[in-house]
Amino acid sequence: MELIIYLLIGAIAGFAAGLFGVGGGLIIVPILYIVFTQLQYDPSVIMHMAVGTSLATIIVTSFSSVSAHHKKGAVMWKVFRNLAPGLVIGSFLGAGIADVMSGQGLQLLIGVFALWVAVKMFLGAATPVDPSKQLPSTTMQMVAGGGIGVASAIFGIGGGSLTVPYLNKNGVVMQKAVATSAACGLPIAIAGALGFMWFGHQSEVEVPNTMGYVHIYAFIGISVMSFMTAKLGAKVAHMLSPFMLKRCFACLLTTVGCYFVYQGFQQFLV
Repeated sequence: MELIIYLLIGAIAGFAAGLFGVGGGLIIVPILYIVFTQLQYDPSVIMHMAVGTSLATIIVTSFSSVSAHHKKGAVMWKVFRNLAPGLVIGSFLGAGIADVMSGQGLQLLIGVFALWVAVKMFLGAATPVDPSKQLPSTTMQMVAGGGIGVASAIFGIGGGSLTVPYLNKNGVVMQKAVATSAACGLPIAIAGALGFMWFGHQSEVEVPNTMGYVHIYAFIGISVMSFMTAKLGAKVAHMLSPFMLKRCFACLLTTVGCYFVYQGFQQFLV
């Protein structure tokens, strides 16, 4: 029964990811939080498990995304190589930071982040790309990758909502920014998931079917189904208005953000 629930989550997350053109992290994390709560897992680790498991599933889904972008020749591999060391170190460090945070703190942080992304989408805050601008030095790109990695691991995402604006701001056109961001999601997800496994193991998480903060059944179920339904979501997206899709996703993120902020504050007040 539990595996069926995770297959359904994967189907929803994959479809939404394909429909809205984003990674499923901000969809997977809140659903897993609710499911793990209903299964009465240890409340102190539920949020960490939701984030860690989300990152693990992104490893699988990003392979499909990167392959599609690479075939179109849109991935800037040199930029990826510059960002990757920072992304890996930052993601592992981010998992360590999340480990020392309370569940309430994580909820509040992810809730505020979801609301920030929602506001950006509502306002259509895609700044026009200035082609005269260039990416900074290799060292500065590595530093930027570190910051993106830390934040992405804490939020349980592939980093698209952070990497794309960074590349746009430095003169990279949207198509290449999205493709390169998809490639960057892989080192973020691998290092972040390994970090959550490692730090969860050190914390001796006592939840069945887990490796550290990663739930194995949830990882398998979500990965399998999201890989299959992402293509269906992408097909449906082409039938709908991009403007309406952005507004719908912004509404979804607003709901997620408000829910986590409310949950976080409620537990602080108890």
